[in-house]
Amino acid sequence: MAKGSVYIYAGDGRGKSPAALGRAMQAALEGKSVVIIQFLKGKAVGNSDFLKRMEPEIKLFRFEKADENYERLSEEKKQEEIVNIRNGMSFAKKVLTTGECDLLILDEVLGLVEKGIVLVEDLKSMLECREDTSIIMTGVKLSDDICILADEVSRIETVKFKVWE
Repeated sequence: MAKGSVYIYAGDGRGKSPAALGRAMQAALEGKSVVIIQFLKGKAVGNSDFLKRMEPEIKLFRFEKADENYERLSEEKKQEEIVNIRNGMSFAKKVLTTGECDLLILDEVLGLVEKGIVLVEDLKSMLECREDTSIIMTGVKLSDDICILADEVSRIETVKFKVWE
């Protein structure tokens, strides 16, 4: 059986998540189903109301309960959120195992590896369940161990130009 492709959008620049959302819209326009799972962003992300209107073609999930970004939480709250995040990763694996969608976007999943919440081996194991579902993973930090999991890696960086007078 054919395997779906794995794409990574990474780097310290802005635009990784919007690029992934653009691919989601493109897939939906082609009649494909999309599941987006966002991590480390908290519940109060501004685009969720808009994305909810895109259902059933694009389904958005967040398993974290805190309103704030993960980085701003106390250590106690971070431990609670880690349980929620791992539930989100289990859900992602279920989506891949059941072939529930054509495109799965794991937004900021690379940050989970960076923070030690998810191991590269866990990510690899999950990706192996994909059958013909394509996957987009986003995040800031890249490592060779993560790059070899992908069919295509895009590095996004912000470049500032000085305007000459």
